[in-house]
Amino acid sequence: MTTICRSCRPLFSALFFLCYCSTPHRYLRFREARGKVSKMLASRSSLGRLRPAMSTALRGSMSLFQARTLAGTPLSVLDPKGSPTIEETYAKMASRLQVVRKTLNRPLTLAEKILFAHLDDPTTKVTRGETYLKLRPDRVAMQDATAQMAVLQFISSGLPKTAVPSTIHCDHLIAAENGSAKDLHAAQVTNKEVYDFLASAGAKFGIGFWKPGSGIIHQIILENYAFPGGLIIGTDSHTPNAGGLGLLAIGVGGADAVDVMAGMPWELKAPKVIGVKLTGEMSGWTSPKDVILKLAGILTVKGGTGAIVEYFGPGVETVSATGLATIANMGAEIGATTSTFPYTQKMSDYLRATKREGLADAADKFKANLSADEGCEYDQLIEINLSDLKPHLNGPFTPDWAHVVGPEFKKTLEEKKWPEELSAGLIGSCTNSSYEDMTRSAALTKQALAAGLKFKVPFHVTPGSEQVRATIDRDGLIGTFEEAGASVLANACGPCIGQWHRKDVEKGSKNSIITSYNRNFAKRNDGNPGTHAFVSSPELVTATAFAGTITFDPTRDTIKTPDGKDFKFAPPVGMELPPRGFDPGEDTFQAPPENSSGLEVSVDPASQRLALLEAFDRWNGKDLTDMPVLIKAKGKCTTDHISMAGPWLKFRGHLDNISNNLLIGAENAETGKINEVTNIITGEKGKVPEVARQYKAKGVSWVVVGDENYGEGSSREHAALEPRHLGGRAIIVKSFARIHETNLKKQGMLPLTFADPKDYDRISGHDRLSILGLSDLQPGKPLKVLVKPAGGKAPFEITVNHTFNEEQIDWFKYGSALNRMKAMAK
Repeated sequence: MTTICRSCRPLFSALFFLCYCSTPHRYLRFREARGKVSKMLASRSSLGRLRPAMSTALRGSMSLFQARTLAGTPLSVLDPKGSPTIEETYAKMASRLQVVRKTLNRPLTLAEKILFAHLDDPTTKVTRGETYLKLRPDRVAMQDATAQMAVLQFISSGLPKTAVPSTIHCDHLIAAENGSAKDLHAAQVTNKEVYDFLASAGAKFGIGFWKPGSGIIHQIILENYAFPGGLIIGTDSHTPNAGGLGLLAIGVGGADAVDVMAGMPWELKAPKVIGVKLTGEMSGWTSPKDVILKLAGILTVKGGTGAIVEYFGPGVETVSATGLATIANMGAEIGATTSTFPYTQKMSDYLRATKREGLADAADKFKANLSADEGCEYDQLIEINLSDLKPHLNGPFTPDWAHVVGPEFKKTLEEKKWPEELSAGLIGSCTNSSYEDMTRSAALTKQALAAGLKFKVPFHVTPGSEQVRATIDRDGLIGTFEEAGASVLANACGPCIGQWHRKDVEKGSKNSIITSYNRNFAKRNDGNPGTHAFVSSPELVTATAFAGTITFDPTRDTIKTPDGKDFKFAPPVGMELPPRGFDPGEDTFQAPPENSSGLEVSVDPASQRLALLEAFDRWNGKDLTDMPVLIKAKGKCTTDHISMAGPWLKFRGHLDNISNNLLIGAENAETGKINEVTNIITGEKGKVPEVARQYKAKGVSWVVVGDENYGEGSSREHAALEPRHLGGRAIIVKSFARIHETNLKKQGMLPLTFADPKDYDRISGHDRLSILGLSDLQPGKPLKVLVKPAGGKAPFEITVNHTFNEEQIDWFKYGSALNRMKAMAK
């Protein structure tokens, strides 16, 4: 270390402090700062030039230090000591925005402000839809199903602690069957091995751990961690829920989370920005859910791909923070990167109600940076008048099939021969489980009870968090629901993600359900392909559950009471926030210890649920030749089709075991059958994962051919890990969903798109494909695929495109992004 004379020590301190603050990871801060300062002090001539300038910087740095230690407001009181404060976070954002404005010299949308304020290099010249951004998110959140693989990857990195505040949330592995208490106990017994692993990993690596029963990850984030202007990434596609508090919350795969937890910048192609202007004000039966249900009908499931949806206009001010969260949550159903809103008074109210007054005060002062600039431009503009908006229900089988409640929907139902009789109603989930949602539904339930009515069908209530559950229990809402015949489920995802052990309907039988959830793909909720799931607001779900029919229109229709009278609901009225404040309920949070040096995280080699990862093989430098088509998938092929949830969730920490569900839900374009393909080497038919394993055993790489928006839906990276693990090398489709395409790249796969979509029809599931020109793989340069058809037909070439940049090409060459990260660390 350079020797420092007494007169230079104050200068050294100032330099060291400023360098230290410029680097996010504590260990890297120390090393980099020490190195920078040593180089500066290596030349005595440098000292003379630096000393006058640094005397001012010294005073400023000490003032900043005092502000951080004496007056700093933590982004969350639950984060480890030394985590960033809101004051320093907003100061950094403002500083970066100053640089960005000089570079771009144009008005900025709110989405751009937040993104650019988190740039690793704010001098980056950005073009929407083209530039790859290197970003520094404020935090990482992981739900238990995806956290297993993310933590296993982080263990592989060899790093001692996470670089940014991170949390694990136990919400996905609790099945709904016998009610809250019994289901929670069953989950704690069944999943003990996984929960113990995640809890010990959290303690070891400095990750906050929310125990089973805490609630759904997105509601916990909204209540404890989200703040206006922040940038959060989460290993779940509905992470955007936090956008209700005016930030960017983006769903990612576990490998992206590992990058950020390791102190590396996170990469995202600069999204386009879709502007949605809200005017007017909702009333009667219209709810925030109807905003996104209508927008889904306009944009479809892929209309928001590669874009952030930014809402603005006077209508935004009229919607509660939790109502905005509902709208942001379902932005995932239109493929949007995320959704956000300008900072409003109702956001401030919610922050204060959840005991985050310091964040609200800071946001009030930072408000100028928490809305779009006057004159900013959007890539697409849509206007929705809330005063004219009608209640909607979307489905079945896709969340973008939008219907206005009323006669037209009834006509459509009759034409399509959908079951009119309702078999179940379900409210709650991460999308609609706020205090406001529950009070509006409870108000309707009270009306029905007063008229002598009870639910005609099974009615299930899922509180979004322990705080919401405890509060609605204290305020009598749970009692109201139960009096009418409802069952209250655990504070978890449950039926929304397929964790519903349903016994009242025989598998395969046609029936209709209505939920306040977000997603309604075939078999999504109960594993039954015959279940027609419709998505709507909690209010409409509640009313239809009393009527017993999916076509019930509460604005027009009546229900017969036991005494023969006609009962008509009055419009629901609820409360945005509890007048008596929130009841936190049971303490379910485990904070990581300050010193974890003696802790260990062990994985039993014989475990069927957890397994340490082995590195994928590196690319051998040659073209990929004569690869059989494992399956040519037809139509919608979501991550549910590629890697099902439900009973398979228990294997999320064991890559080999969960790979037995690879593409078992995809439709074979050759036969129309599910989970049956032909091994073109042996000519025998088999299940998709079985044939993949047969190819792998013979050292034969294979490829999948798919349709539009391949990988739509969940962020689950298992849909990318499984094909790689079983010998897949490329996925060639008409188009990809954003998260899945990135996940494939991270695992060393080649996600490719047909330059001419008609080429999809020229390839069969019995062909062999060769991907040519890989030695010259470059950003923006198409590749050639040589197709050798079955039956001795003449080979032909097609062109395929890719979206790899230079760093992502390295992921492919190294075999995975994790392989490259480990190589760079040596």
